[in-house]
Amino acid sequence: MYTMSTRILRARRLANLTQTSLAAKVGVHRSAVAQWEQPNGTSPSVQHLEQIATLTGVYFEWLATGRGSMRPNGGEFDPTIDMLDFAQTEFECRILECARRLSTKNQKIACGILELLAG
Repeated sequence: MYTMSTRILRARRLANLTQTSLAAKVGVHRSAVAQWEQPNGTSPSVQHLEQIATLTGVYFEWLATGRGSMRPNGGEFDPTIDMLDFAQTEFECRILECARRLSTKNQKIACGILELLAG
């Protein structure tokens, strides 16, 4: 059975991701990914493991424990969630709550304002 560090490395390489690109997608520094891939390095949080599994197309259970299949048969993978579909900060959560209270017309206006502010 592979160690977690080896499973992370294998998943990243099979997804054709560099340490830098995986780090950027997960929201950590490249050095964190390097640590995760070292036999005596640190382990990622459960949230980061979930993101790695989703980004690389492997089963979370395999990545976290080494049990079960690495990937679904047939090569298809349907992630259960995309972490970017959820509010990441308190402010994003507040914006989402406010937007849900708006009419459809006002949601379009608010979206336009936010897009202008975001540049």
